[in-house]
Amino acid sequence: MNKIMIVEDDNNLLETLKYNLKKENYEVVTASDGIQALEIARREKPDLLILDIMLPGIDGFEVCRILRREMTVPIIMLTAKVEETDKIFGLEVGADDYVTKPFSVRELLARVRAMLRRQQMMESEPIPANITLGDLYINTARHIVTRNDNTLELSPKEFDLLVFLAVNKSIVFSREQLLEKVWGYEFAGDTRTVDVHIRWLRQKIEPDPSNPTRLVTVRGAGYKLEG
Repeated sequence: MNKIMIVEDDNNLLETLKYNLKKENYEVVTASDGIQALEIARREKPDLLILDIMLPGIDGFEVCRILRREMTVPIIMLTAKVEETDKIFGLEVGADDYVTKPFSVRELLARVRAMLRRQQMMESEPIPANITLGDLYINTARHIVTRNDNTLELSPKEFDLLVFLAVNKSIVFSREQLLEKVWGYEFAGDTRTVDVHIRWLRQKIEPDPSNPTRLVTVRGAGYKLEG
């Protein structure tokens, strides 16, 4: 049974999500503020975290930033804000995806199922233990990426995206295909999530991120990784 943690200070929404997740046979743990969230996440080690941004004490951004240094749990961030900068910042500090309020519980449950399914698939799929692409070295077993012998700090989803593209080097994937293959979404998700992760990944693996030569855009088709 997968364990889902909900961090939400709106008690009505928290209870609604808790009820629906339990109906799907998930074990559910909850927290209503940022400090409590850190304590419970460290103790319970959930399989997936649903995290609101606006929290008492420590906000969701800081909770995400701290937990991301300690564990690789998938994080879906809930935001009532519509500003693109808030969504991008959430992804930058380590969230795997975001859902904007108001949202349908059905959609959130679909994203939870997809993310957990993809996590399990990636853990079971045979992946080379070591991948070398020029000056880029990936140790998939230890989740370590180095460039010119310098260790790169990648979020779990950046790492998953890089490994997938590296295993399928030179193959072009559309944004929709990457949502399905890396995020596990079999429906029309927000492809901006892919673009943001591509952008941040380029900042780390490209000599000149403004003129990418390794993680390239194929106009009208998608993205591919070259050696």
